[in-house]
Amino acid sequence: MIEDRDFFVLDNVQERIEVPALFGNDKQLYIEIGSGKGEFISQYALLHPEWNFLGFEAREKRIRNILKKISPSTHPNVRLVRMLVNSNIASLLPPESVQGVFIQYPDPWPKKRHHKRRLIQQDFLNALATIMVPDAEVHISTDDLDYANWIAEEFLKNPYFISVQDEIIQKIPSLEDHIPSWYEAKQTHKGISPNYMLFKRI
Repeated sequence: MIEDRDFFVLDNVQERIEVPALFGNDKQLYIEIGSGKGEFISQYALLHPEWNFLGFEAREKRIRNILKKISPSTHPNVRLVRMLVNSNIASLLPPESVQGVFIQYPDPWPKKRHHKRRLIQQDFLNALATIMVPDAEVHISTDDLDYANWIAEEFLKNPYFISVQDEIIQKIPSLEDHIPSWYEAKQTHKGISPNYMLFKRI
């Protein structure tokens, strides 16, 4: 509910997040970058009450949509951070504190002159690697094949990650209990299929 905003939301964080203090426990931490309308984080957190989930979302309207799907009584293991995430993520979380990362349908910025705005770049991957524990996984999906190829290339160039799928880009979700986002469901209904990728921190 919207009135629970103070419980769930951190606004424009400037300092490192003290994760155990934030959640009041030391459960394993999983993060979602770009939580959208909250379908994934709200449902996946219910499936895994043994984990903590931190969702990053820049847009206030989307934060409000997520808040409609969660409450402190049902989702004590969820917190949200309202800010745009890039390589700054290394300063937001302690080193080797994240067990897994979910990135669903990041903005593909299709125009070539805008490619520098894409989230998946080497500086972001280097930053991501610092906060992930060894063997932690990054689950990524996009319906833009050009961006999927870009993502695969960037990860393969990076010394901290490897692909753990037989095919780097595949049509089957990398997550057994995959929960599609609102946008994925919308695009799939149109006949536009997702591309799924799975990378491991080494």
